[in-house]
Amino acid sequence: MGPINKKVTVREQAILAKQAAKHVAVLSTEEKNEALYRLAYTLETHAEMLLEENEKDLKNGRKQELNNAFLDRLALSKERIAQFTDGLRQVAELEDPVGKVMMDSRLDNGLNITKMSVPLGVIGIIYEARPNVTVDAAGLALKAGNAIVLKGGSSAIHSNKAIVSVMHKALTETNIPKEAIQLIESTNREASQQLFTMKEHIDVLIPRGGAGLINTVASNATVPVLETGIGNCHLYIDAEADLEKTLSILVNGKTSRPAVCNAIETVLVHEKWLAEHHEALARTFSVHSITVHADEAALEVVPNAVAAVEEDWANEYLNLHIAIKVVKDVDEAIAHIEQYGTKHSEAILTENEHTAQHFIKFVDASAIYHNASTRFTDGGALGLGAEIGISTQKLHARGPMGLPALTTYKYIMTGDGQIRS
Repeated sequence: MGPINKKVTVREQAILAKQAAKHVAVLSTEEKNEALYRLAYTLETHAEMLLEENEKDLKNGRKQELNNAFLDRLALSKERIAQFTDGLRQVAELEDPVGKVMMDSRLDNGLNITKMSVPLGVIGIIYEARPNVTVDAAGLALKAGNAIVLKGGSSAIHSNKAIVSVMHKALTETNIPKEAIQLIESTNREASQQLFTMKEHIDVLIPRGGAGLINTVASNATVPVLETGIGNCHLYIDAEADLEKTLSILVNGKTSRPAVCNAIETVLVHEKWLAEHHEALARTFSVHSITVHADEAALEVVPNAVAAVEEDWANEYLNLHIAIKVVKDVDEAIAHIEQYGTKHSEAILTENEHTAQHFIKFVDASAIYHNASTRFTDGGALGLGAEIGISTQKLHARGPMGLPALTTYKYIMTGDGQIRS
């Protein structure tokens, strides 16, 4: 009974995934890699069909008048299909995280203690518009020896069904059972609620999307949750920031891909730097068509800016809007980040090493940058390999979650008749 048969319930899909996970967990690295290569090849050969199904979602999205940023996240193209198939091959080339000996010691009584990495089991992931997540998440889960239950947004249902059907076709030619990839097709809230609460079958739940989705999952799930955070990312421009670096990093962080979680949403600028460079800053905003939501001090020197309201400081715009606030020193910037930040990615621009280290020490975030763009918060960009999301929490995993984050560990004790006195 396959997961794209609508008669199968969410509970039954979770049970199928749990059974498949036991099989995937003991496969060799070679068997898992062979499956990933087969997935990549089969998705490539079905690219035209995937684009046709994706167009159905885009057509529905345009009818619903979804904004351009949302439609961009939803859209597939030959280039994007090539990106996620190349991603599968890259995951195959990464070191297998399963079976790594993390500790090996011997007690005085001769008892040997080994700590070894093992798969998490069944990963549930709830996400919104991006069909590429369907492929990326499945590939990472399988390489780490897990099964996965996918719950994509209704806006991408045709794309996700097509992708999973192709992946199932590919897996029939490998040693991984197709039941290791489950897609929940139901778009109603009850299906999500079931996934939240099946602790006996789902080992961890990963929400990827906006604040509403993440907060709903975190508040209602009985399954352990790995939160992939909202990205209200800040750029602090210190009094001693270099002008050329500042403008380059600001443009990259805001405009290279505005709709992603590591884009800059708020600029905190030192009053002395702004007094000297406000014309260059305002010109940069204008040239790149960035709408500025400014506090009173910034309004005076940034033409065409609109007055910021309280909601702007917490807003993840995901488009070419940005908030700007003038501060008197690094500590005021840190206090603002503490109040409004989401512990994702924060950056300081300064040539003063002492100020930079002060910022790095006191800002609480999963990724902190000194004189570099926040857009590097990505497993691939940081040289860590593919990732299933950016964790902003502190337990189990933090920052880009690659293959090691999809494993846990167990202790193995080997003796020769030892008993505890």
